[in-house]
Amino acid sequence: MNKIIMLLILIPSISFAGSMSTIGEKGDPAEVSKVIVVKMYDNYYEPNKFEIEKNQTVKFIVYNYGKLVHEFNIATKVMHLKHQTEMMKMLENEILLVDRIDKKKMKELAKKDHSMSHHHSNSVLLEPNQSDQIIWKFNTNIDIEIACNVPGHYEAGMIAKINSL
Repeated sequence: MNKIIMLLILIPSISFAGSMSTIGEKGDPAEVSKVIVVKMYDNYYEPNKFEIEKNQTVKFIVYNYGKLVHEFNIATKVMHLKHQTEMMKMLENEILLVDRIDKKKMKELAKKDHSMSHHHSNSVLLEPNQSDQIIWKFNTNIDIEIACNVPGHYEAGMIAKINSL
């Protein structure tokens, strides 16, 4: 019985790690060969298209100039759609508010449900007037996009394309 329980616990984490590696990996700051400044406004990115070479390590410096909370998330379309359920849970639990993130509630609920922590190397979630950075190594040619998965934002078109060279 204990083996079955352990297997059920490990399968989701193996699946998540496997899917993350298909889009690249957390980059080494010493290997950054390109820096891209990204401005997030209410439901769009500037720029909205990125040219990236395979095996290139990119440092994204992300600013939220909008009046709403926004996310900068590197993933495939399928991964974004799956992540949106986590973001909806954050909204339903009043962690994710229109213009702020209740970090105290996030920390408390993350003790019971890790998905509420929103701590991923391929993503930043920012309140208005905040900035952060991601260093990412693009070691695959799979179709990847940048998107905001705050409920309603992806549907409104807050998506940027990544063109692999």
